[in-house]
Amino acid sequence: MTTGFFWDERCFWHGGGNYAGLLQVGGLIQPGGGLPENPETKRRLVNLLRVTGLWEALDTQSADPATQEDLLRVHPESYLRQFKEMSDEGGGELGLRTPFGPGGFEIASLSAGLAKSALFSVLHGTHQNAYALSRPPGHHCLPDFPNGFCLLANIAIAVEAARAEGLIDRVAIIDWDVHHGNGTEAIFYDRADTLTISLHQERNYPLDTGDFADRGSGSGEGFNLNIPLPPGTGHVGYVEAFERLVLPALQDFQPDAIVIACGFDAGLVDPLSRMITSCETFRAMTDMVMEAAVDLCDGRLMMAHEGGYSEVHVPFLAHSVLEAMSGSDIHAEDPFQQKFEGQQPTDRFNRYVSQLIAEMEVALGY
Repeated sequence: MTTGFFWDERCFWHGGGNYAGLLQVGGLIQPGGGLPENPETKRRLVNLLRVTGLWEALDTQSADPATQEDLLRVHPESYLRQFKEMSDEGGGELGLRTPFGPGGFEIASLSAGLAKSALFSVLHGTHQNAYALSRPPGHHCLPDFPNGFCLLANIAIAVEAARAEGLIDRVAIIDWDVHHGNGTEAIFYDRADTLTISLHQERNYPLDTGDFADRGSGSGEGFNLNIPLPPGTGHVGYVEAFERLVLPALQDFQPDAIVIACGFDAGLVDPLSRMITSCETFRAMTDMVMEAAVDLCDGRLMMAHEGGYSEVHVPFLAHSVLEAMSGSDIHAEDPFQQKFEGQQPTDRFNRYVSQLIAEMEVALGY
C-alpha cells in the first residue's frame, strides 16, 4: 500500500488580516509581512515533492470538506454559525490571531476534511499511512474559541468522525509542533479513549498551558501528557524525550491508531521557536512512531500538518517525514545541515535536558 497525501490548492488561498509578524498593524507597527502562517511553506513543499520525484511515490488527492455534522461533534453550533456568517460577509477575526477572508469557513472545513479523509483512508486500509496538508491548522482551536492561526480543530474533527462511523475506539494523538497543543488537549482532557501527548518548547505558546502536571481530569486522568522542553533542546534531547516518554506512553495505552499533529516549527531556523532540530530529527521521530504503529496498531498512522514558518526549511523537514512514511529512497538534503551540526547543544546542556526527562520519567513510573 502507498502513502496517501491529501492536499488542495484552495487551502493555500486562506488568508486575511492586517498583521506584521504576530502584531496587528497600527500605532507604531508598520504594515508589511503578514502573519507568519502563510501558504508558501505548504506550496513550496508541494513544489519540492514534484521536483525531487517523491510526488510520484505518493497517492495524491483532495477530499470533500468536513460536513456540518462532523463539525458539530467538536464545535458548538453557535460558534459555527458566527464563523459562517462572518465568512459570508467578507471575513474578519473571531479569536486571537485567526483572521480569515471571504469563504474562510469553507476553506477551514476543507482543511478539516483533508484530515478526516486521510484518517479514513488509513482506517479503511486504502493506505498504510497518510499525510494531510491541512491549512488553516487546528491544534490550538478550542471548541468555541479559535486562536493561534487555528479556526477548526482538524484532528479532533477527524477522530470523532471516525468514531461515529465505528472505525476506531482508542486513539493516540502526538503533537510535536513546537507550541503546546492546547486545543486538542482541551477537547479530550476528560476522556479515557484518547491519549494526547504534546512535545513542545516550554512557555512558548500559549503561555498558560502545557505544564507536565496537567495530566487530564475525571475519567481522562492520566491520559494527557505534556512534555515541555527548554529552548535549545536540539536533536539529542528530542530523540531522548521520544524514546523515554512518548514510546512508553504509547505502549501503555495500546491505541487502535496513531495521529500526529505534525508541526515543523521546532526547525533550526524557524522564526517562532528556538529548538535547533533538522530533517534528521523529524526523520528519527517518524521512524520511531512508524515502528510503534506497526507494533501496536497494524501500522495505522495519520499525520496532519500544523505549524512551521520558515518558507525555506519547512519543505525539507516535511519531505524527510514523507520519505520515511513512504519508504522512498528519494532524499532531499537538509540545506541547513552544516549549520544544524554546528549549533547543537553541548554535552553539558544535553545532560541538563536528560535530567529533566528523567524527572518526568520517574514521575510517570516508567
